Amino acid sequence: MNITLIYGGKSGEHEISLISAAAIARGLSKNHQLNLIGIAKDGKWYFQDKSELDRILTDEKAAFKITEDSEKAVFVIPGAGKKTFRTKDTLIETDVVFPALHGTNGEDGTIQGLLEMAEIPFVGCTTMASSLTMDKEKTKQVLQTAGIPVVPYICMKRSDLNDSHRYDEIFQRCIDELDFPMFIKPCCAGSSNGANKANNKKELSFYLMEAFCWDDKVLIEKAINAREIECSVTGNSTTAHSENEVEIVKAYIPGEIIPTHTFYDFDAKYNDPNGAALKIPADLSTDLIETVRSTAVKAYKSLDCAGLSRVDFFVEKESGKLYFNEINTMPGFTQISMFPKMCEKAGVKFEDLTDLLVKEAVLRFGTKTKLTTSR
Repeated sequence: MNITLIYGGKSGEHEISLISAAAIARGLSKNHQLNLIGIAKDGKWYFQDKSELDRILTDEKAAFKITEDSEKAVFVIPGAGKKTFRTKDTLIETDVVFPALHGTNGEDGTIQGLLEMAEIPFVGCTTMASSLTMDKEKTKQVLQTAGIPVVPYICMKRSDLNDSHRYDEIFQRCIDELDFPMFIKPCCAGSSNGANKANNKKELSFYLMEAFCWDDKVLIEKAINAREIECSVTGNSTTAHSENEVEIVKAYIPGEIIPTHTFYDFDAKYNDPNGAALKIPADLSTDLIETVRSTAVKAYKSLDCAGLSRVDFFVEKESGKLYFNEINTMPGFTQISMFPKMCEKAGVKFEDLTDLLVKEAVLRFGTKTKLTTSR
């Protein structure tokens, strides 16, 4: 099978994508033919030479690099299926796309919409689910409706920031309803970009401004004294056949993040090898382990997810209460990433995991092509 791996992107998580994609390529290369498309930081797409694949296959610690050769700029032809991608001189025949892209312009429904218009199978959530889950506020609203507990929060929009009276009102509401400390996060950014913990009014004001550099909506959450629990989920929540193991929604063995930083920020996740301890399985009771898994599946299905996601939770230390934190529809695939590690602990090796995701993408596409699109 010809798989086109797309990585990089116009995103704050560009460098993480280069690392994830390299690991994915190593897993897929044993069973498939790979094409490489790198998206530069300015958003331009370039077809990469086979030598780049050979380089990362011979060095397990290497991350992809993107060669920006104008002669290999990629063009996209909507509705062309296997012939979707081409350069000036080359047809990049593609059976399925693996978009190893994180965050903005990769995990937010933009490329998913492009691939759906192109009529080509792709790994991961649909356009709707990708877009919805990228927005932390909207995700919480959906899951609250589904009866899943979420951490208390308030959302501020740029229009509120531009209205001094409204800003002051929401600022005071955060203090009155959430109290310090509290977390400030861009609504639609990943890898903790722009996220900070405020302990007083001065920090709250400063960190709000920083978060608004990343997004037009900012989430302010109560900081609870909690353990950070994560759970990998795969499968197709909308069209899975009950007898097809590839498509059945499955939650794997939950793990726990034990940060050595103030919280599990960008540096702890990607730059500091000692930024956090990863414990799989999480040190929870058997009943709570099953509650985490069942709640992860419920959240995944409530959001119409497909392919894969990592569902993150908080377990409050004092009460033991479980809260949904967030969901990542294209979680990291780096050497220290939790998603593949949790799957591996459940017996699904890395190569088998990447194959599973590709098979699910093809089956889901096959189901969608049977839908009526015109009279």
